[in-house]
Amino acid sequence: MKWSLKELYSSFDGEDFKNDMRLLDQCIEKFISWTENSLKDNAESTKKLESYISLIQEYVGLEGRLSSFASLSFSADAKNEEAKRYLGIIEKKQTKITGAQVKFAKWISSLEDLDKIIEASNLLKEHEFYLKEIVLENKHILSEKEEIAISKMRLTSSSAWLKLKNQLTSNHKVEVEIDGKKQKLAITKVKNLLFSDNKEIRRKAFYAELESNDSIAEGVAASLNGIKGEVLTICELKGYESPLKMTLENSRMDEETLNVMLKVMKESLIDFKKYFFKKAELLGYQGKLPYYDIMAPVGKKDMFFSYDEAEKFIIKHFSSFSEDMGNLAKKAFDNRWIDAEVRDGKRSGAFCHNLHFIKESRVLCSFDGNFKNVCTIAHELGHAYHGFVLQKESILNSSYPMPLAETASIFAENIVRNAALETANKDEALVILGAELVNCASVIVDIYARFLFEDEVFKRRKDGELSLEELKDLMLWAQKEAYGEAILEETFDSYAWVHKPHYYYVGRNYYNFPYAFGLLFSKGLYKLYMEEGSAFVNKYNEVLRLTGQANIYDVARYIGIDLHDESFWRGSIDMVKRDIEKFCNI
Repeated sequence: MKWSLKELYSSFDGEDFKNDMRLLDQCIEKFISWTENSLKDNAESTKKLESYISLIQEYVGLEGRLSSFASLSFSADAKNEEAKRYLGIIEKKQTKITGAQVKFAKWISSLEDLDKIIEASNLLKEHEFYLKEIVLENKHILSEKEEIAISKMRLTSSSAWLKLKNQLTSNHKVEVEIDGKKQKLAITKVKNLLFSDNKEIRRKAFYAELESNDSIAEGVAASLNGIKGEVLTICELKGYESPLKMTLENSRMDEETLNVMLKVMKESLIDFKKYFFKKAELLGYQGKLPYYDIMAPVGKKDMFFSYDEAEKFIIKHFSSFSEDMGNLAKKAFDNRWIDAEVRDGKRSGAFCHNLHFIKESRVLCSFDGNFKNVCTIAHELGHAYHGFVLQKESILNSSYPMPLAETASIFAENIVRNAALETANKDEALVILGAELVNCASVIVDIYARFLFEDEVFKRRKDGELSLEELKDLMLWAQKEAYGEAILEETFDSYAWVHKPHYYYVGRNYYNFPYAFGLLFSKGLYKLYMEEGSAFVNKYNEVLRLTGQANIYDVARYIGIDLHDESFWRGSIDMVKRDIEKFCNI
C-alpha cells in the first residue's frame, strides 16, 4: 500500500537524480541565453517561436520530474529532510527562469501578425492555445525586474508560510480515547474516525481534534494571513480587480458561469436540509444532525473492503465504462502508483499527481476500508485517467484549469457508485446512496461554505490581518449560511480551515468552487452517457483532451452544453435531488 517512486529516481543521492539536477541548471542557462540573444527583434519569428516551444518543453519536463520526486517524497513523509531541502533548492532554481519567461511574453505580445505566423508551422498550430494564452496573460505581467523580485520573495514569504503550515499539520497528533484507552493518533487517522459506524467514536474524535487544534491554530492562522496578504498584494500590483477575478482568469472560466452555478447551488441547499434531517433520523437523533456526523455511514449492512477487494471493485466498474479506464486502474494497482497506507507524518487528504514525462500517475490517500475510501481511490484514479488521455498531447497542452481538473475524477466516482447501485439490495443501496450524498453534500454544501469563508477572508484581509477568533467566527458563519437549521449549531467546526490544504496555495485561490463545477459538470456529462451509452465514450475522451487547449465555456460547448444556461446546472442538480429522494424513501 506504499507507492513506488523509483520510476522517477532511485534516490536523492542517486546519480540519476544528481545528473538531472545538473541538466536542469544547464537547461535554465540555455533558455536564459536564448532569450537574451534571440529576442532582440522580430526577425525569423516563426523559427524563434519553434525554438521557444522546444526549449520550454525540455525545461518543463525536467523540472517537473525533479520537483515531482521531491514533493511526492515529502507528501508521503513530512520528516523526509532531504525531500524538504530539495524542494527549496528546486524552487530557488525556478526563480532563475522568471526573467526569461517575462522577456518572451513581452516579445510574443509585440508580434502584430501572430495568427499568420502560427498558421505557417505545424508545431505552432499544435501549441496555438498555449501561445495565445501567454499573450493574454501578458497584460498582467510586470517588468522583468519586478517579476524576478516577486519570484524570489516568495521563497521567504508564501512558500515559507506554506511549509510552516504543512509542518504543523502533517506532524500533528491528537489524543483521543477509544475503547477506554487514550491514544495519540496522526491527524489522518483521526479524520478517518469520522467515518466510523460508532457514534461515540465519531463524537470523541471530533472534539479531541477540535481541542488539539488549539495548539497549532495560531501558527496556521499566521500562515493563512501571510499567504492571503501576499495574494492581495500581487493582485494589486498586476492589475487584477480581486483574487476572485484573478482565479477566474487563471481558471479559463468567465464570471457569468460561476454566478449561474452558485445561484443554482444556493437554491439546492433546501433539498440538502431534507437529506440531513433524514440522516439524523436514521442515526437515531430526534431533530437536527450533529456536524460531526455529516460523514457518518448509514445503513444496516456495513460495506468494508480489504485493499484487494477495493482494487477489484474499482477495476470492474471502471471497465464497465471503457476498457481503457479499467486497464488504467489495473496498471495503477499492479505497478504501485498508489500510496494508501495510514501512517504518521503523511500528508492529510488525497491527491493524484500526473507524471506526463513518464506517462504515469501517483495517488496518495489514506485507506482504512470504508466505502468512502474506495470512492476516494476511484476519484483520484479518475484524475489519472485524465492524465492518460493527455499522454499523447504535448506536455505544454497537458495543463488544465482547476474547474476542469475535477471533472474526470468525479465522473469516475459516478461510474463506481452507479454501477454498484445496479446490483445492490435495499440495505446496500442505502449504504451506497449514503456515501454518494456524503460526497455531494461535501462538494455542494460544504464547498459553498468554504467559498463564503474564503471570499470574506480576502475582503477583510485588505484592511489588515485577521485574528484567530475572527477566522473561527467567519468559519462558523459560513457553515451556518450553507448548512442552515438542519445541523446542530453548537456542533459546527470553527477550525475547519486548519487542515484543509486548499486555502494555502498562493497560486490556487478559491480552490473550492472548482470541485462544485467538477461535480455538476460531470453529472451533466454522466446524464449524456446514460442517454447515449458506449457512443459517448469517445466524446468524453475528446472533452478531456480539449481541457488543455480551450477555455471552459468552449470545452462544454463542444458537446452542446451552454454553461450560461441555468437549465444545464439545474439538470445536474436534479440528478442529486433524485438520489436524495431515493435516500429519504428507502
